[in-house]
Amino acid sequence: MSQNPHICAAWADTGYVQVWDLSSHLNALAESETEGVQGAAAVFNQAPLYKHKHKYEGYAIDWSLLVPGAGRLVSDYLGIAIIEFISGNLRLLAAATWNIDNTPFVGHTASVEDLQWSPTEPHVFASCSVDGSIAIWDTRWGKLPAASFKAHNADVNVMPWNRLASCMFASGSDDGTISIRDLRLLEEGDSVVAHFEYHKHPITSIEWSPHEASSLAVSSSDNQLTIWNLSLEKDEEEEIEFKAQTKEQGQKDLKELHWHAQIPGMDSTSLCLQIFRARCHQMVLDR
Repeated sequence: MSQNPHICAAWADTGYVQVWDLSSHLNALAESETEGVQGAAAVFNQAPLYKHKHKYEGYAIDWSLLVPGAGRLVSDYLGIAIIEFISGNLRLLAAATWNIDNTPFVGHTASVEDLQWSPTEPHVFASCSVDGSIAIWDTRWGKLPAASFKAHNADVNVMPWNRLASCMFASGSDDGTISIRDLRLLEEGDSVVAHFEYHKHPITSIEWSPHEASSLAVSSSDNQLTIWNLSLEKDEEEEIEFKAQTKEQGQKDLKELHWHAQIPGMDSTSLCLQIFRARCHQMVLDR
């Protein structure tokens, strides 16, 4: 949770949503190595702040960045919002006193794969699904989506919102395609401003750069991580040459990537936690 980084939430395949206070873990890291080992048992045995059981395993969860009063643990009030997947529908886990809104958000016909709160609108979030669609929701408008559209011809796995340009978000699919959309164009029918078909295997993670609104990084099941820059002009010859020279990057089963928060151009990917400075060709928007 950005408002209080020592608070985190997690889904489990048991169907539990749990909220944790990681202060003990962070304090252990700050101690000497000996003190950290001695305190390990107490850290590992701590109970979650909150725990809720559902019938089904969930896949997506996100903290709202904009809810007032978020993280006020001392008063037993956590002003947050967690979105959960429950059998094809979405439920809003209310902020105050951990009450649950038992009326689901209904709009998808298959499991929800990713959820993103708007970086600028506290009542708005988006979701993507195995049904190939993306939905935009406004919690003030009831339990039906404010907008919904077909996004890809296969499962939509990820859908990050651009925090530096809130009108833009990306989506990645099981067919390896990536789309960039401008929400301002939704009413016109076609909000796609860029569509890439470089990867041939499922997209597993996408993240916009926190330093540059036009850049994003993508990982795929083809064991590649690519950097895209929408501000440059497309060079067909360079793109063909790049594809011919591309090799696997030393990792298998890339599941998630993140930009370094302080160092522009540096990424990390999961599985073996490889960290590297981006020095790859930038596939760009054909204007």
